[in-house]
Amino acid sequence: MSAPATSPVGVGFIGVGVISDTYLENLGSFPDVDVLIVGDLDTERAASQAAKHGVPASGTAQDVLDHPDVQVVVNLTIPAVHAEISAAAVTAGKHVWTEKPLGLDRESTSALLALAEQSGVRVGCAPDTVLGPGVQTAKREVAKGTIGRPLFAQTSMQYQGPEVFHPNPGFLFAKGAGPLLDIGPYYFTTLVSLFGTVEKVAAVGLRAKDERAIQVGPNAGESFPVEVPSTISVLTQFEAGQTGTSLVSFDSPLARQGVVEIHGTEGSLVVPDPNMFEGRIAYVRPFESFGEQPPEQEWIEVPQEGVVTGRGLGLLDMVRAIAEGRPHVASGELGYHVLDVMLSAEESAASGEFVTVDSAVADVPLLPEGFDPFARTV
Repeated sequence: MSAPATSPVGVGFIGVGVISDTYLENLGSFPDVDVLIVGDLDTERAASQAAKHGVPASGTAQDVLDHPDVQVVVNLTIPAVHAEISAAAVTAGKHVWTEKPLGLDRESTSALLALAEQSGVRVGCAPDTVLGPGVQTAKREVAKGTIGRPLFAQTSMQYQGPEVFHPNPGFLFAKGAGPLLDIGPYYFTTLVSLFGTVEKVAAVGLRAKDERAIQVGPNAGESFPVEVPSTISVLTQFEAGQTGTSLVSFDSPLARQGVVEIHGTEGSLVVPDPNMFEGRIAYVRPFESFGEQPPEQEWIEVPQEGVVTGRGLGLLDMVRAIAEGRPHVASGELGYHVLDVMLSAEESAASGEFVTVDSAVADVPLLPEGFDPFARTV
Protein backbone atom coordinates (compact mmCIF):
# COMPACT_ATOMS: atom_id res chain seq x y z
CA MET A 1 0.00 0.00 0.00
CA SER A 2 1.29 3.42 -0.88
CA ALA A 3 0.26 5.42 2.19
CA PRO A 4 2.88 5.93 4.91
CA ALA A 5 2.73 3.58 7.86
CA THR A 6 1.64 6.45 10.11
CA SER A 7 -1.62 7.00 8.20
CA PRO A 8 -4.84 4.99 8.47
CA VAL A 9 -5.61 3.07 5.29
CA GLY A 10 -8.16 4.83 3.08
CA VAL A 11 -11.35 2.85 2.36
CA GLY A 12 -14.18 3.46 -0.09
CA PHE A 13 -17.55 1.71 -0.36
CA ILE A 14 -19.37 0.72 -3.53
CA GLY A 15 -22.94 -0.20 -2.61
CA VAL A 16 -24.68 1.21 0.46
CA GLY A 17 -27.60 -1.13 1.02
CA VAL A 18 -28.81 -2.30 4.42
CA ILE A 19 -25.66 -4.28 5.19
CA SER A 20 -23.50 -1.17 4.79
CA ASP A 21 -24.66 0.14 8.18
CA THR A 22 -22.89 -2.54 10.18
CA TYR A 23 -19.76 -2.30 8.03
CA LEU A 24 -19.62 1.48 8.42
CA GLU A 25 -20.21 1.31 12.16
CA ASN A 26 -17.48 -1.28 12.70
CA LEU A 27 -14.89 0.17 10.34
CA GLY A 28 -15.48 3.57 11.91
CA SER A 29 -14.29 2.10 15.22
CA PHE A 30 -11.04 0.60 13.86
CA PRO A 31 -8.15 3.09 14.07
CA ASP A 32 -6.19 1.38 11.27
CA VAL A 33 -8.71 2.34 8.58
CA ASP A 34 -10.48 5.51 7.51
CA VAL A 35 -13.64 5.45 5.36
CA LEU A 36 -13.25 8.33 2.91
CA ILE A 37 -16.12 7.95 0.45
CA VAL A 38 -19.24 5.87 -0.25
CA GLY A 39 -20.73 5.37 -3.71
CA ASP A 40 -23.91 3.87 -5.07
CA LEU A 41 -26.13 3.84 -8.17
CA ASP A 42 -28.51 5.85 -5.99
CA THR A 43 -26.32 8.84 -5.19
CA GLU A 44 -28.94 10.28 -2.82
CA ARG A 45 -28.81 7.10 -0.77
CA ALA A 46 -25.01 7.30 -0.79
CA ALA A 47 -25.16 10.90 0.46
CA SER A 48 -27.58 9.89 3.20
CA GLN A 49 -25.30 7.07 4.39
CA ALA A 50 -22.28 9.36 4.29
CA ALA A 51 -24.06 11.91 6.47
CA LYS A 52 -25.34 9.23 8.85
CA HIS A 53 -21.88 7.74 9.45
CA GLY A 54 -19.70 10.81 9.20
CA VAL A 55 -18.05 9.88 5.89
CA PRO A 56 -16.61 12.99 4.22
CA ALA A 57 -17.61 12.24 0.61
CA SER A 58 -20.17 10.36 -1.48
CA GLY A 59 -21.00 9.84 -5.11
CA THR A 60 -20.98 7.13 -7.75
CA ALA A 61 -18.98 3.93 -7.97
CA GLN A 62 -16.61 5.68 -10.37
CA ASP A 63 -16.07 8.46 -7.84
CA VAL A 64 -14.91 5.80 -5.37
CA LEU A 65 -12.56 4.22 -7.92
CA ASP A 66 -11.14 7.64 -8.87
CA HIS A 67 -10.50 8.76 -5.28
CA PRO A 68 -6.70 9.05 -4.98
CA ASP A 69 -6.56 8.18 -1.28
CA VAL A 70 -8.77 5.08 -1.41
CA GLN A 71 -6.56 2.02 -1.14
CA VAL A 72 -9.22 -0.60 -0.35
CA VAL A 73 -12.67 -0.85 -1.94
CA VAL A 74 -15.51 -2.52 -0.02
CA ASN A 75 -17.82 -4.14 -2.57
CA LEU A 76 -21.36 -4.41 -1.19
CA THR A 77 -23.19 -4.57 -4.52
CA ILE A 78 -25.62 -7.32 -5.54
CA PRO A 79 -24.02 -10.76 -6.10
CA ALA A 80 -24.64 -10.66 -9.84
CA VAL A 81 -22.07 -7.86 -10.24
CA HIS A 82 -19.64 -8.76 -7.45
CA ALA A 83 -16.94 -10.02 -9.81
CA GLU A 84 -17.40 -7.14 -12.25
CA ILE A 85 -17.15 -4.40 -9.61
CA SER A 86 -14.24 -6.10 -7.85
CA ALA A 87 -12.38 -6.39 -11.17
CA ALA A 88 -12.94 -2.67 -11.80
CA ALA A 89 -11.47 -1.88 -8.39
CA VAL A 90 -8.46 -4.11 -9.03
CA THR A 91 -7.94 -2.46 -12.42
CA ALA A 92 -7.94 0.88 -10.61
CA GLY A 93 -5.10 -0.41 -8.43
CA LYS A 94 -7.19 -0.95 -5.29
CA HIS A 95 -7.32 -3.87 -2.91
CA VAL A 96 -10.84 -5.32 -2.61
CA TRP A 97 -13.00 -6.64 0.19
CA THR A 98 -16.22 -8.14 -1.22
CA GLU A 99 -19.36 -9.46 0.35
CA LYS A 100 -20.11 -13.13 -0.33
CA PRO A 101 -20.18 -14.80 -2.69
CA LEU A 102 -17.01 -13.82 -4.55
CA GLY A 103 -19.05 -14.13 -7.75
CA LEU A 104 -21.62 -16.40 -9.32
CA ASP A 105 -19.44 -18.44 -11.70
CA ARG A 106 -15.98 -19.93 -11.79
CA GLU A 107 -14.83 -18.10 -14.92
CA SER A 108 -15.26 -14.50 -13.78
CA THR A 109 -14.10 -15.17 -10.23
CA SER A 110 -10.94 -17.04 -11.22
CA ALA A 111 -10.22 -14.26 -13.71
CA LEU A 112 -10.62 -11.73 -10.88
CA LEU A 113 -8.06 -13.52 -8.72
CA ALA A 114 -5.62 -13.80 -11.62
CA LEU A 115 -6.00 -10.09 -12.34
CA ALA A 116 -5.40 -9.23 -8.67
CA GLU A 117 -2.23 -11.33 -8.61
CA GLN A 118 -0.95 -9.67 -11.78
CA SER A 119 -1.78 -6.24 -10.35
CA GLY A 120 -0.13 -6.88 -7.00
CA VAL A 121 -3.27 -6.24 -4.97
CA ARG A 122 -5.26 -8.43 -2.63
CA VAL A 123 -8.83 -9.71 -2.62
CA GLY A 124 -10.68 -10.60 0.57
CA CYS A 125 -14.10 -12.19 0.73
CA ALA A 126 -16.85 -12.52 3.31
CA PRO A 127 -17.87 -14.18 5.46
CA ASP A 128 -15.39 -12.93 8.03
CA THR A 129 -17.27 -14.54 10.88
CA VAL A 130 -14.53 -17.21 10.85
CA LEU A 131 -12.24 -14.51 12.28
CA GLY A 132 -14.51 -14.03 15.29
CA PRO A 133 -13.53 -15.36 18.72
CA GLY A 134 -16.11 -18.15 18.44
CA VAL A 135 -14.73 -19.99 15.41
CA GLN A 136 -11.13 -18.95 16.16
CA THR A 137 -11.32 -20.49 19.65
CA ALA A 138 -12.88 -23.67 18.26
CA LYS A 139 -10.20 -23.87 15.56
CA ARG A 140 -7.45 -23.65 18.18
CA GLU A 141 -9.09 -26.48 20.15
CA VAL A 142 -9.14 -28.70 17.07
CA ALA A 143 -5.54 -27.77 16.23
CA LYS A 144 -4.23 -28.67 19.67
CA GLY A 145 -5.93 -32.08 19.59
CA THR A 146 -8.68 -31.57 22.13
CA ILE A 147 -10.98 -33.97 20.24
CA GLY A 148 -8.19 -36.12 18.80
CA ARG A 149 -8.16 -36.68 15.06
CA PRO A 150 -11.20 -34.98 13.44
CA LEU A 151 -13.34 -37.50 11.58
CA PHE A 152 -16.56 -35.86 10.42
CA ALA A 153 -18.72 -32.78 10.75
CA GLN A 154 -22.44 -32.09 10.80
CA THR A 155 -24.00 -28.72 10.08
CA SER A 156 -27.59 -27.54 9.79
CA MET A 157 -29.45 -24.35 8.96
CA GLN A 158 -33.18 -24.78 8.52
CA TYR A 159 -36.28 -22.62 8.88
CA GLN A 160 -39.42 -21.83 6.92
CA GLY A 161 -37.88 -19.20 4.69
CA PRO A 162 -37.14 -15.48 4.39
CA GLU A 163 -40.57 -14.56 3.02
CA VAL A 164 -41.87 -14.52 6.60
CA PHE A 165 -39.78 -11.45 7.45
CA HIS A 166 -38.28 -10.01 4.24
CA PRO A 167 -40.50 -7.56 2.31
CA ASN A 168 -38.87 -8.42 -1.02
CA PRO A 169 -37.54 -12.00 -0.79
CA GLY A 170 -37.79 -13.07 -4.43
CA PHE A 171 -34.07 -12.58 -5.15
CA LEU A 172 -33.23 -15.10 -2.41
CA PHE A 173 -34.97 -17.83 -4.46
CA ALA A 174 -33.47 -16.82 -7.82
CA LYS A 175 -30.53 -18.37 -9.63
CA GLY A 176 -27.34 -17.51 -7.79
CA ALA A 177 -29.08 -17.60 -4.42
CA GLY A 178 -31.28 -20.06 -2.56
CA PRO A 179 -30.24 -21.31 0.87
CA LEU A 180 -27.06 -22.84 -0.57
CA LEU A 181 -25.44 -19.69 -1.97
CA ASP A 182 -27.08 -17.28 0.49
CA ILE A 183 -26.42 -19.10 3.79
CA GLY A 184 -24.06 -21.89 2.73
CA PRO A 185 -20.93 -19.68 2.63
CA TYR A 186 -20.97 -19.33 6.42
CA TYR A 187 -21.01 -23.08 7.00
CA PHE A 188 -18.68 -24.19 4.21
CA THR A 189 -16.16 -21.44 4.97
CA THR A 190 -16.07 -22.66 8.57
CA LEU A 191 -15.59 -26.29 7.51
CA VAL A 192 -12.84 -25.41 5.02
CA SER A 193 -11.17 -23.26 7.69
CA LEU A 194 -11.11 -26.30 9.99
CA PHE A 195 -10.43 -29.16 7.54
CA GLY A 196 -8.92 -27.61 4.41
CA THR A 197 -9.65 -28.40 0.78
CA VAL A 198 -12.84 -30.18 -0.25
CA GLU A 199 -12.06 -32.95 -2.73
CA LYS A 200 -15.55 -33.91 -3.92
CA VAL A 201 -19.20 -33.39 -3.11
CA ALA A 202 -22.54 -35.09 -3.56
CA ALA A 203 -25.87 -33.35 -3.05
CA VAL A 204 -29.62 -33.79 -3.35
CA GLY A 205 -32.10 -30.96 -3.42
CA LEU A 206 -35.76 -30.15 -3.82
CA ARG A 207 -38.16 -27.28 -4.31
CA ALA A 208 -41.08 -27.51 -1.92
CA LYS A 209 -43.07 -25.14 -4.16
CA ASP A 210 -42.65 -23.66 -7.62
CA GLU A 211 -44.02 -20.36 -6.34
CA ARG A 212 -44.01 -18.72 -2.92
CA ALA A 213 -45.80 -15.69 -1.51
CA ILE A 214 -44.50 -12.66 0.34
CA GLN A 215 -45.81 -12.65 3.91
CA VAL A 216 -44.93 -9.15 5.15
CA GLY A 217 -44.69 -5.57 3.98
CA PRO A 218 -46.52 -3.62 1.28
CA ASN A 219 -46.29 -6.49 -1.23
CA ALA A 220 -47.70 -9.16 1.11
CA GLY A 221 -49.65 -11.77 -0.83
CA GLU A 222 -47.72 -11.33 -4.07
CA SER A 223 -46.20 -14.50 -5.53
CA PHE A 224 -42.72 -15.02 -6.92
CA PRO A 225 -41.04 -17.97 -8.66
CA VAL A 226 -38.63 -20.41 -7.01
CA GLU A 227 -35.75 -21.01 -9.42
CA VAL A 228 -33.36 -23.08 -7.27
CA PRO A 229 -33.61 -25.84 -4.66
CA SER A 230 -35.14 -24.46 -1.48
CA THR A 231 -33.72 -27.42 0.46
CA ILE A 232 -30.39 -29.06 -0.26
CA SER A 233 -28.32 -31.66 1.57
CA VAL A 234 -24.59 -31.77 0.81
CA LEU A 235 -22.04 -34.50 1.51
CA THR A 236 -18.44 -33.28 1.46
CA GLN A 237 -15.27 -35.35 1.25
CA PHE A 238 -12.19 -33.42 2.35
CA GLU A 239 -8.72 -33.95 0.92
CA ALA A 240 -7.41 -34.73 4.41
CA GLY A 241 -9.93 -37.54 4.84
CA GLN A 242 -12.75 -36.01 6.88
CA THR A 243 -16.35 -35.98 5.72
CA GLY A 244 -19.19 -33.57 6.33
CA THR A 245 -22.97 -33.56 6.02
CA SER A 246 -24.68 -30.20 5.67
CA LEU A 247 -28.35 -29.24 5.42
CA VAL A 248 -29.55 -25.81 4.30
CA SER A 249 -33.29 -25.34 3.97
CA PHE A 250 -35.92 -22.64 3.52
CA ASP A 251 -38.69 -25.25 3.96
CA SER A 252 -38.52 -26.39 7.57
CA PRO A 253 -41.28 -25.54 10.09
CA LEU A 254 -38.69 -26.42 12.73
CA ALA A 255 -36.21 -23.56 13.05
CA ARG A 256 -32.70 -24.79 13.75
CA GLN A 257 -29.73 -22.64 12.84
CA GLY A 258 -26.08 -22.45 13.71
CA VAL A 259 -25.54 -26.18 14.17
CA VAL A 260 -21.87 -27.03 13.64
CA GLU A 261 -20.50 -30.18 15.28
CA ILE A 262 -17.02 -31.63 14.80
CA HIS A 263 -16.56 -35.26 15.84
CA GLY A 264 -13.14 -36.77 16.45
CA THR A 265 -11.46 -39.83 17.88
CA GLU A 266 -11.29 -38.31 21.39
CA GLY A 267 -14.36 -36.11 21.58
CA SER A 268 -17.10 -34.10 19.89
CA LEU A 269 -16.88 -30.30 19.70
CA VAL A 270 -19.75 -27.82 19.35
CA VAL A 271 -18.72 -24.80 17.25
CA PRO A 272 -20.65 -21.49 17.48
CA ASP A 273 -23.11 -20.38 14.80
CA PRO A 274 -20.88 -19.51 11.81
CA ASN A 275 -23.19 -16.58 10.97
CA MET A 276 -22.09 -14.98 14.24
CA PHE A 277 -18.75 -13.80 15.63
CA GLU A 278 -19.10 -15.46 19.03
CA GLY A 279 -20.93 -18.23 20.83
CA ARG A 280 -20.65 -21.37 22.88
CA ILE A 281 -17.70 -23.73 22.44
CA ALA A 282 -17.92 -27.02 24.32
CA TYR A 283 -16.99 -30.67 23.93
CA VAL A 284 -17.75 -34.12 25.30
CA ARG A 285 -15.40 -37.06 25.77
CA PRO A 286 -16.22 -40.64 24.75
CA PHE A 287 -17.32 -43.06 27.48
CA GLU A 288 -14.69 -45.53 28.66
CA SER A 289 -17.38 -48.05 29.59
CA PHE A 290 -20.91 -48.19 30.95
CA GLY A 291 -23.59 -50.69 31.94
CA GLU A 292 -26.97 -51.23 30.33
CA GLN A 293 -27.66 -47.49 30.04
CA PRO A 294 -25.04 -44.85 29.24
CA PRO A 295 -24.80 -42.03 31.78
CA GLU A 296 -25.50 -38.44 30.79
CA GLN A 297 -22.53 -37.00 28.97
CA GLU A 298 -20.65 -34.15 30.65
CA TRP A 299 -20.09 -31.03 28.58
CA ILE A 300 -16.74 -29.32 29.06
CA GLU A 301 -17.04 -25.60 28.34
CA VAL A 302 -14.21 -23.82 26.51
CA PRO A 303 -13.74 -20.11 27.35
CA GLN A 304 -13.96 -17.93 24.27
CA GLU A 305 -10.77 -15.97 23.57
CA GLY A 306 -10.52 -12.80 21.53
CA VAL A 307 -12.13 -9.41 21.02
CA VAL A 308 -15.72 -9.48 19.71
CA THR A 309 -16.45 -7.11 16.83
CA GLY A 310 -18.45 -7.71 13.64
CA ARG A 311 -18.44 -7.38 9.86
CA GLY A 312 -15.37 -5.62 8.58
CA LEU A 313 -12.99 -7.65 10.73
CA GLY A 314 -11.79 -9.52 7.64
CA LEU A 315 -10.97 -6.27 5.87
CA LEU A 316 -9.00 -5.08 8.90
CA ASP A 317 -7.05 -8.35 8.97
CA MET A 318 -6.31 -7.97 5.25
CA VAL A 319 -5.03 -4.41 5.76
CA ARG A 320 -2.75 -5.53 8.59
CA ALA A 321 -1.62 -8.62 6.67
CA ILE A 322 -0.54 -6.44 3.73
CA ALA A 323 1.49 -4.24 6.06
CA GLU A 324 3.01 -7.26 7.84
CA GLY A 325 3.66 -9.33 4.71
CA ARG A 326 1.58 -12.32 5.81
CA PRO A 327 -1.47 -14.09 4.33
CA HIS A 328 -4.86 -12.75 5.39
CA VAL A 329 -7.46 -15.18 6.70
CA ALA A 330 -10.59 -14.53 4.62
CA SER A 331 -8.79 -14.55 1.28
CA GLY A 332 -10.13 -14.47 -2.24
CA GLU A 333 -8.73 -17.96 -2.72
CA LEU A 334 -10.78 -19.21 0.23
CA GLY A 335 -13.87 -17.44 -1.15
CA TYR A 336 -13.27 -19.01 -4.57
CA HIS A 337 -12.89 -22.53 -3.17
CA VAL A 338 -16.09 -22.20 -1.14
CA LEU A 339 -17.91 -20.94 -4.25
CA ASP A 340 -16.50 -23.87 -6.23
CA VAL A 341 -17.76 -26.28 -3.55
CA MET A 342 -21.27 -24.80 -3.65
CA LEU A 343 -21.44 -24.72 -7.46
CA SER A 344 -20.25 -28.34 -7.47
CA ALA A 345 -23.04 -29.19 -5.01
CA GLU A 346 -25.59 -27.58 -7.34
CA GLU A 347 -24.21 -29.62 -10.23
CA SER A 348 -24.32 -32.81 -8.16
CA ALA A 349 -27.94 -32.17 -7.16
CA ALA A 350 -28.82 -31.76 -10.85
CA SER A 351 -26.86 -34.81 -12.08
CA GLY A 352 -27.27 -37.21 -9.16
CA GLU A 353 -23.55 -37.95 -9.17
CA PHE A 354 -20.47 -37.05 -7.14
CA VAL A 355 -18.68 -33.98 -8.49
CA THR A 356 -14.94 -33.45 -8.10
CA VAL A 357 -14.00 -29.99 -6.84
CA ASP A 358 -11.17 -28.78 -9.05
CA SER A 359 -9.92 -25.91 -6.87
CA ALA A 360 -7.84 -26.16 -3.72
CA VAL A 361 -6.91 -23.78 -0.93
CA ALA A 362 -3.88 -23.48 1.32
CA ASP A 363 -4.31 -24.07 5.04
CA VAL A 364 -6.41 -21.23 6.41
CA PRO A 365 -4.35 -19.43 9.05
CA LEU A 366 -5.45 -18.38 12.51
CA LEU A 367 -5.48 -14.71 13.39
CA PRO A 368 -2.18 -13.60 14.91
CA GLU A 369 -2.03 -14.09 18.66
CA GLY A 370 -3.29 -11.06 20.57
CA PHE A 371 -5.05 -9.56 17.53
CA ASP A 372 -6.82 -6.42 18.79
CA PRO A 373 -9.04 -4.60 16.26
CA PHE A 374 -9.03 -1.45 18.36
CA ALA A 375 -5.24 -1.09 18.68
CA ARG A 376 -3.51 1.06 16.05
CA THR A 377 -0.90 -1.03 14.19
CA VAL A 378 -0.52 0.49 10.69
